[in-house]
Amino acid sequence: MRNSLWEGGRTLFLVVSLVSGAANAQLLKPPKFEPKYKVRVEKSVMIPMSDGTRLSTDLYIPEGAGQKLPALLVRTPYNKSANTNWSFPDPDSVAYFFASNGYVVAIQDVRGRYESEGSYEISSADSKDGYDAVTWMATQSWSNGKVGTYGCSYLGENQMEMAKLRNPHLAAMIPQADGGSDRYFGLINGGAIELASGSGWMRHEGSKVFPKFSPELPHDEFVQAAKYFNLHPVLPDVDFQKAWRELPLVDIVKMTGAPPSDWEAVVSHAPSDSWWDHFGYVKPSDHFNVPALQVNSWYDIAIGDTVRMYNQMRTNSDSNLARDNQFLIVSPTSHCLSELATDHTKVGELDLGDAQLPYYTIYLRWFDHWLKGEDNGVTSMPKVQFYTMGKNEWRSADQWPPEGTRFTKYYLHSDGHSNSRFGTGILTIAEPGDEASDRYTYDPSTPVPTLGGPLCCTGTRDAVPGAYDQSELETREDVLVYTTPVLKQGVEVTGPLQVVLYASSSVPDTDFTAKLVDVHSDGKAYNIQDGILRARYRQGYDKPTLMEPSGVYELTIDLQATSNYFAAGHRIRLEISSSNFPRFDRNLNTGGNNYGETKWQVANNEIHHAKAHASYLLLPVSP
Repeated sequence: MRNSLWEGGRTLFLVVSLVSGAANAQLLKPPKFEPKYKVRVEKSVMIPMSDGTRLSTDLYIPEGAGQKLPALLVRTPYNKSANTNWSFPDPDSVAYFFASNGYVVAIQDVRGRYESEGSYEISSADSKDGYDAVTWMATQSWSNGKVGTYGCSYLGENQMEMAKLRNPHLAAMIPQADGGSDRYFGLINGGAIELASGSGWMRHEGSKVFPKFSPELPHDEFVQAAKYFNLHPVLPDVDFQKAWRELPLVDIVKMTGAPPSDWEAVVSHAPSDSWWDHFGYVKPSDHFNVPALQVNSWYDIAIGDTVRMYNQMRTNSDSNLARDNQFLIVSPTSHCLSELATDHTKVGELDLGDAQLPYYTIYLRWFDHWLKGEDNGVTSMPKVQFYTMGKNEWRSADQWPPEGTRFTKYYLHSDGHSNSRFGTGILTIAEPGDEASDRYTYDPSTPVPTLGGPLCCTGTRDAVPGAYDQSELETREDVLVYTTPVLKQGVEVTGPLQVVLYASSSVPDTDFTAKLVDVHSDGKAYNIQDGILRARYRQGYDKPTLMEPSGVYELTIDLQATSNYFAAGHRIRLEISSSNFPRFDRNLNTGGNNYGETKWQVANNEIHHAKAHASYLLLPVSP
């Protein structure tokens, strides 16, 4: 699939820690490059928003590039002046990369963070502030009136939240690893709380309070003083394994020693609460009018949201120009680390081969086309490029999921003893007959441990993303294991994933988890994707309904998406349980306000898979 767009060799990228995806998203640097222009930096320019609040912004200006220049905007909660790839005077930074190629690059602290004025509440002001910042940049004397946006994680989400307002000056964007369509900022999944990722991010990056310089301080003195101060909170060391087990859930971040954040508010509001409505998330009804190149990875926490946003922007674009110029690239890596792929890309324990693309060449050509008007062929690349794990190769398609995908049901079978991988659980396309259900006990004091998967931003090596051998976890009696016979022919699975269970429980509310696993010929069982559903939300977040002990309930678990080739000699496996900790918070099984409770009940849970209640895994099988 490679053409001239990808020619020119591949590059080894800076190796960074995989622990804190949000912060380390800013440590990624482009390959060494020859600058076209020298770059001048104007530090801490205070840009006024429409309500008068001023946001501190560093401007990277190419000297001698012309009188009317395009602009790129990066809006970050992670400190524009920290020692990251945005910071002056690092000549290898992303800001220098784009600026030295003829762009005025603005790196801006979002409202209420670091040097910017105002009060911070996660994502609440990003839509309007982003719109105002684009307008300011487009109307400066040096501007050609066209602005692009760039950035990963939170920096990608605020692009999506701003784009729905359709600023006419917004000409192109590259949102990476964004969850802009997620009403809950990626913190709520199936009604459960993303505990490790959410508490880690809130503790390290979610502070609502920062020391501020006086607004009366002259600008030159402000700039002179600011470089001597590190405004990031200094946090005490913490034992996360112990902290995650503390109850009540609402107090976890506070108990680790951290400044005030939005953690308490986020976890204590039910998913259907109108409190969420004032945030800047993208609704299914929102429209767009901007070409977008979305970039994410299979082991990212928000991959499901990214592919949904790709399709929404194709469907809800106001012009043919925007509708026909939506592009998607999905690598096999974890959060914000697509650009770090090598010729032996390791994701967790698994070597997934050569997953490199010359991302920064693509990014530069993308903006050169849309903001400078260059006819460089960038829009002739495939609409969708994705890396198929197992085959370890880049694939392309015109849509997502790819045309011809067959959604195939793999049914759960057993004689009632599928507990652990030593049990009798089978996964086949044959429909079940009369079969005994499977039972297990879920005790919140001994949850099933998280091992890899789509994590980010945890701040600790106690919970890291990626693919790991699940064999030891599969020896637990509270993990139901269903496995296909050894595959005689390979099966490629590319697209959205879903599990439908018929379940019962002895308690009014509990969780059900699902994990898709690729069992290699040597017996190692590598996790591909996983998900969860809090049973009270089985009819939707707006209809929470508790269970009755005698009831059998249909539950649909979203496993987001993947592209994986289950090779001949491998087996497809599905794990079912009621916990995946600390990725998700533990359901205490009481049916009450899980966030505020300190006592729990033990749940006796049951999975049905007889003909009348045929539980199944729905896989998108490629032809």
